[in-house]
Amino acid sequence: MLTTEFSKKVFYFVKKIKKGRVLTYKELASLCGKPKAARAVGNILNKNKNLVEIPCHRVIKSNGEIGGYVGGATEKIRLLKREGIKIKNGKIFNHKVKET
Repeated sequence: MLTTEFSKKVFYFVKKIKKGRVLTYKELASLCGKPKAARAVGNILNKNKNLVEIPCHRVIKSNGEIGGYVGGATEKIRLLKREGIKIKNGKIFNHKVKET
């Protein structure tokens, strides 16, 4: 797998997301210095082989939907709920969409 500086930054910041917290793909892209690269962030996380060390289940869509996960949506929901995240109808409950 080709490891770019951008992908290293993505994995670095995902490691920093604490249990019970989420970031959006867009927020993560911004932290990595490329605010328009949310889709690239998703593609990088789709290749994550170390789900324990790099908890990519904590990254969601900007509209509050859970988004994809290498282990499947059901597993992502299970992991998020286990960490205290409330989910209703496939969305993070009370997720506030940030205006840009």
